[in-house]
Amino acid sequence: MVESKILLIEDDPAIVENLSAFLKEEGFEVMAADGQKKAMELLEAGRPDLILLDVTLAEGNGYSACTAIKMKYDIPVIFLTALGDEFSVVTGLDMGADDYISKPFRPRELVSRMRSVLRRAGRSGGAVYVGDLKVDLEKGVVMRAGEELFLSALEYRLFLVFLNHRGKILSRGQLLEEIWDVVGEYVNDNTLTVYIKRLRDKIERDPQNPELIKTVRGLGYRMEA
Repeated sequence: MVESKILLIEDDPAIVENLSAFLKEEGFEVMAADGQKKAMELLEAGRPDLILLDVTLAEGNGYSACTAIKMKYDIPVIFLTALGDEFSVVTGLDMGADDYISKPFRPRELVSRMRSVLRRAGRSGGAVYVGDLKVDLEKGVVMRAGEELFLSALEYRLFLVFLNHRGKILSRGQLLEEIWDVVGEYVNDNTLTVYIKRLRDKIERDPQNPELIKTVRGLGYRMEA
């Protein structure tokens, strides 16, 4: 199953070949461009979920390409570069990049960064998996063993907040900020407890001993990564 569509903008054929092959093995669909002109043509034809962009291109440079892309499309960008100095990093981020990884990089670290950016952008392809749950982000559906778990709008929003911060502790205050007045429902500290219980009742195999959303005593809650 395709996880997400990636546009790789890189003018080194060896890197394109090797990185494309690795990403495809990881479940990504990959299209490649060797410069800004080709990249813009591909973007017109079909929008990817994420762009991997080399800073040093034979045709122009990654900074100008990033600016051109961000002016027209709301697509997350990760810079790939051998320029690891602070100025280059800051310049890339100021141009609108969502992350920055220096060459040579470990492919699995890159994939981890990609998935993190995709989660933050809410673009994790058609589906992501949490434990034994399948989450279809395009349809807004959570399933277990092919059966849909029917969540209310607020329960689903709360679930997405945990999903987008997997592995991180979220305080009750942070959760309230994220779901405040979603779909017109008033949420306070007491009702938050009710919604977390309802969500656990629906997604946990044993709500009394939750495995997906765990309570971190004195701090808040954490969805297991």
